Amino acid sequence: MTTTYDLHGRAALVTGAARRLGEAFARALAGAGCDVCLHFASTPADRLASELSQSHGIRAVALQADLADPQAAAELVDRAAQALGAIDLLVNSASIFEPTTFARTDLDTWQRHMAVNLTAPFLLSQSFARLRAGRPGAIVNLLDWRALRPGADHFAYTISKAGLAAMTSSLAQALAPSIRVNGLALGAILPAPGASAADDAPATAAPLGRWGTLRETTEALLFLLAGPEFITGEILHLDGGRHLT
Repeated sequence: MTTTYDLHGRAALVTGAARRLGEAFARALAGAGCDVCLHFASTPADRLASELSQSHGIRAVALQADLADPQAAAELVDRAAQALGAIDLLVNSASIFEPTTFARTDLDTWQRHMAVNLTAPFLLSQSFARLRAGRPGAIVNLLDWRALRPGADHFAYTISKAGLAAMTSSLAQALAPSIRVNGLALGAILPAPGASAADDAPATAAPLGRWGTLRETTEALLFLLAGPEFITGEILHLDGGRHLT
């Protein structure tokens, strides 16, 4: 059974909203009646914004920003608020993901992952909290099951997500009681760019033995944003139990 969430009268900023999971999140929020600001880096999101506005009768705008640039990241929330009037919800879903080992991780690779995956969510959350000025709000940070079980693969990505998991817990305390902060730690949902869904390795490694669906993922996001308001500092694993193995 699917729960229906109502976010009419709310506005959200979704980073990395032009494609993949970010696009799915933007569509789910719009479907719940939420106005959305779609951040994109290089793949334009203007057409998606127009589609969501027409299909759901909500306001949708697309804003470009390079989140590797600290100034651009720090200014994005204010730009979104100028476009929509207010931002009540922040979804930090933009990230980069490169399969490098520790030995092959050079300084440039390390810094790029930290800038986009960790520093940008910090700056965005700081700007968001300042904008809310004590009014209620909610932040969801997109994590990975690896963040709680770091291994040797995808070294820079994993460490950046582990830092984001720690920051999620810290922000939940720092921004309470007005702003709730939670994390969504994903497993095998979409194949990595260039990979194929026919590869069953990510699924067979999890106790539930299958890939997760976009619908399950967006339902989890809506639960954290629009569900029980007594939840903060939670990291919800949507990974088929992969973090247990």
